[in-house]
Amino acid sequence: MFGGVYEGRRVLVTGHSGFKGSWLAAWLVRLGARVCGVSLRPTFAPNHYSLLELPVESEWTNIREAAELRSILMDFKPEAVFHLAAQALVRVSYEEPALTVATNVMGTVNLLEACRAVKSVKSLVVVTSDKCYENRETMRPYQEEDAMGGFDLYSASKGCAELVTQAYRRSFFNPEEYGAKHSTLVATARAGNVIGGGDWAADRLVPDLVRAATQRRTEELRNPDAVRPWQHVLEPLSGYLELGRRLLEGRAEFAQAWNFGPSDGAMTVAEAAAEMSRVWPAVKFQAKPRPDAPHEAKLLLLDSTKAREQLGWRCVWDTPAAIRRTAEWYRDFYQLNAVNTTGDLDAYCECAEKEGLAWTK
Repeated sequence: MFGGVYEGRRVLVTGHSGFKGSWLAAWLVRLGARVCGVSLRPTFAPNHYSLLELPVESEWTNIREAAELRSILMDFKPEAVFHLAAQALVRVSYEEPALTVATNVMGTVNLLEACRAVKSVKSLVVVTSDKCYENRETMRPYQEEDAMGGFDLYSASKGCAELVTQAYRRSFFNPEEYGAKHSTLVATARAGNVIGGGDWAADRLVPDLVRAATQRRTEELRNPDAVRPWQHVLEPLSGYLELGRRLLEGRAEFAQAWNFGPSDGAMTVAEAAAEMSRVWPAVKFQAKPRPDAPHEAKLLLLDSTKAREQLGWRCVWDTPAAIRRTAEWYRDFYQLNAVNTTGDLDAYCECAEKEGLAWTK
C-alpha cells in the first residue's frame, strides 16, 4: 500500500490528537511508520485519539511555540511531515479571531521555518480547507488555481496559510531547484466537509446530532439548506498519503496545491441529517434557521479533476455510504462500546483494492 514508502519511515503529524489527525496517525501506524505527533492535549472525553491507544510518540505543545516546534523536529528528524494542526471551526473564529489567525497562519509559518532548519524532511503536506477559496457561492466547483479568500476569519486564515506555503515553496523549496539547493518538496491539500467516527468537536453537524441523540433530544439545524461536499475522513487521507508518497519519491512535479473532494455531488445539511437518522433512528432533528447567526457559506464545491487525473485518486465511498459508516460508528460506540476505526479502515482499503486504485499497490 502506497508502494510501501512509509514502512520504517519517521513521520511527524501535527494535530494528531484531533479528529482527522488521529485517523491519519492510525493509518500511518498500520503502514509501519514511526509516528511522532505534535498537538495540544485532548481537553474532552471521549476523544478518538485516546480511544485508539496508538503506539506513537506525542509532544504536547502549541504550534504557535516556534522554538519548541523546531526543537521537536530537530530531535525526531522526520522524513515526512503532515500538517493538520489548526483552529478548525468557523464559529470559533468569530469569538477568537486573533487566536485563529495566530494558529492557522503563524503556526504554519513556524512549521515551515522548522522544516527549513531540519534537513531530514523530504516531504511536507500542509492541509488547509476547501474554505480557503474566495467563495462566490456558485455551482461551479473550485479549482486549484482559483483565488484565495474568505468571508470569516477561519476561511481567510486558511487562504493565508495557502499563500504563505506557496511563498515558502517559491522562495525556499522551489521544485525547480530540488536536489540542487534543497531536498524538501512541499504541497498543500484542500478537502471538503469530512465526516466519520470519533469527531466530538462543537458546532459540527455530525457531532451535534450525536450529542443530541445520546441526550435523547432533537437537534436544531441552524443552516439546513446549506450545501456541502460530504466525504468520509478516509477519502482525503488516502489523497494526503498518496501525495506524500510522490513527494518522498522525489517527484517534484507534485509539489503544488491539490483538491480532494467527493465526485458524487453534494448534499444539504438537512439531507445529511436525514441519512444519519435513517441509519440510527436515535438521531432526531428539526430545521430552525437563525437569522442572527454568524455568516456561514451556503454553497461550496470542489473540483478534484487534477487529483483524479494526475494522482489516480478518487473517492471510494459515495456520500450515502460515508454517512452510513459514520452513523454506524457512533451507534456501535454508544450501544456496544465498540470502536470501529480499524474495521472501517479495513473495509475502506478492501473496497479501494477491488476498484484497483493506484495507492493500494
